[in-house]
Amino acid sequence: MSGLAWFTQLLEVLAAISLAPLFLGWVNQCRAWLQNRRAPSLLLPYRGIRKLFHKDAVLAEGASPLFRAAPYVVFGAMVAAAAIIPSMGTGLPFTTAADAIALVGLFATARVFMSLAAMDIGTAFGTLGARREMMVGFLAEPALLIVIFVASLLSATTALPLIAERLATQAPALYPSLAFTAVAFTMVLLAENARIPVDNPATHLELTMIHEAMLLEYSARHLALMEWAAALKLFNYACIGFALFVPWGASTGEPDPAALLLSMPVLVGKLAVAGVWLALLETVSAKLRVFRAPEFLATAFMFAVLGLLVHLLLGA
Repeated sequence: MSGLAWFTQLLEVLAAISLAPLFLGWVNQCRAWLQNRRAPSLLLPYRGIRKLFHKDAVLAEGASPLFRAAPYVVFGAMVAAAAIIPSMGTGLPFTTAADAIALVGLFATARVFMSLAAMDIGTAFGTLGARREMMVGFLAEPALLIVIFVASLLSATTALPLIAERLATQAPALYPSLAFTAVAFTMVLLAENARIPVDNPATHLELTMIHEAMLLEYSARHLALMEWAAALKLFNYACIGFALFVPWGASTGEPDPAALLLSMPVLVGKLAVAGVWLALLETVSAKLRVFRAPEFLATAFMFAVLGLLVHLLLGA
């Protein structure tokens, strides 16, 4: 691989790490505007992370090494996922290792470590959040795999960069299968990132928490890494959606400086539109009861299967 390919790879990782809190801040700002509230600053997530890094960590007496290591593993898994998702270019050195199943495995690894760390202290809310998180993951991951499988059938590969490249270079066409899977992917994105209607990231009611309940025992740098990893996960899911359904604008083939330079503002524009769309969905939706979450994810799985059947039976 050329030096420019490695530069593209490094640039994508650095862009994900730096833009993830900004994307989260943009979603929160759009959501406040749509709800006729005073919007927080775009830089508020950065300020929160910076403040947490300057505090001293407080750990429970019974905390094991797993509890201390989990934030670093979760953050590392999200960074590794960002390295194999083609956000600005498809000619990445990690293309051969960027299998979609491996990507889902990275998300699963982060979920398992978060859940184990939440149960490590033995608090009621941590265990409650861990069980709910595993339930959501158990139902969401099959739908996500089928969504990626439909795209892989259209492009004859399971490598996400190659899927994005072949979908972007194909002649424009309408694919009903992708329309069904786009609905399924949107529902999975909301569930996996603890957004309304499955979870409310701004809630303070412990009995309704999923993601936040697992972080109640963390503080300082450990909490900062967990919050940063959550923002990275949302960013990664948005970029997966771009690669599968809006692959245009990214640099394809061998890395080209001009195409790479053009892909940067395109990525920012896509994130801006995705933030508005995500905030709109959360604004018009109501928080579901926890026991209704399986029905929500079953519907996502149904849409994904419909997309697969449409492709297999109609070839579209």
